[in-house]
Amino acid sequence: MISALIGGAIIGLASGLLWLLNGRILGVSGIIGGILNWSPRDVLWRAFFLAGLLSGGALMYRLKPENFEMLPMPSWAILLAGLLVGFGTRLSNGCTSGHGVCGISRLSMRSIVATLVFMAMGALTVGVVRHLLGGL
Repeated sequence: MISALIGGAIIGLASGLLWLLNGRILGVSGIIGGILNWSPRDVLWRAFFLAGLLSGGALMYRLKPENFEMLPMPSWAILLAGLLVGFGTRLSNGCTSGHGVCGISRLSMRSIVATLVFMAMGALTVGVVRHLLGGL
């Protein structure tokens, strides 16, 4: 429970600092998309952000490897899921970090609706995979 509180506080602090210092919304899909679109004036801070995400994950894996379990799914299913998430973030003009954390905190109706759709589709997907497909 305390780790969720600390994690939430860190996410809030990071999104607030990015907004205050850069005037940018912390939306991971937009940040990564900016790297892929290669805008020279924006790429450095985006690369540092991505490096921080990856190194933070690597550090946590070294400190608490028991929290990282392998998914009992074939590689193709994980790849397909990643591609569908990427498609969904482009379709909704953002991801759960941009809409769910930053958009809702700004009382953006578009972000509130997008986050409700994300959550509903996630619940529906779990229901279909577990109950109709027998759990991949």
